[in-house]
Amino acid sequence: MQFQNPNNDYTESVQLPFLWCLMFGTLYFLVKGVWSHAIISLVLAVVTVGISWLLYPFFAKDIMIKSYLKKGWSKLK
Repeated sequence: MQFQNPNNDYTESVQLPFLWCLMFGTLYFLVKGVWSHAIISLVLAVVTVGISWLLYPFFAKDIMIKSYLKKGWSKLK
């Protein structure tokens, strides 16, 4: 998946969000700049003693798509 910033035509690629979220959890969202989900995933991981870390990756793709579209980026083919 690729997204393009309409202000400066910068292209950002989002590849395998499921895998990266599974491996790095909260850090993946921090690197991508999705602060709200970084905090939510950290709190859920602490409360559920890490079980949420196995469930959160299933939603990572949708989270990333919504995040970029909300910031005004356009989705490329």
